[in-house]
Amino acid sequence: MKKEELKYTQTHEWIKIEGDTGIIGITDYAQQQMGDIVFVELPKVGLKLEKEKQACVVESVKSAFDIYSPVNGEVIEVNNSLSNDPAKINQDPYGEGWIFKIKISNPSEVNSLMSYSQYEEFLKKQSH
Repeated sequence: MKKEELKYTQTHEWIKIEGDTGIIGITDYAQQQMGDIVFVELPKVGLKLEKEKQACVVESVKSAFDIYSPVNGEVIEVNNSLSNDPAKINQDPYGEGWIFKIKISNPSEVNSLMSYSQYEEFLKKQSH
């Protein structure tokens, strides 16, 4: 996936919009901060998620991290391959390391998320 095609949250999730579906994962910056990921507690298919509320948990050798939904919607698919190989998030956060797909209930919510260039600026401010 091209980083420029994605939208970003301040909590370091990304979402790729395909019609009324969003594919969600965490950014390269987030996985670097977490360290080696050892377990992913995937959300259940059918779960209704609220924007900026916890969707699932990723555990690394350092700690457990909440992953938040960038938009309101319903989980329609999860990346089951992460159960056997959670390190895919470290190796390919924008590709095979995606975490779940959501049916977006309000597509206009995407407009409040950051573009790639806005996210890059946001990261620069975080590091100061």
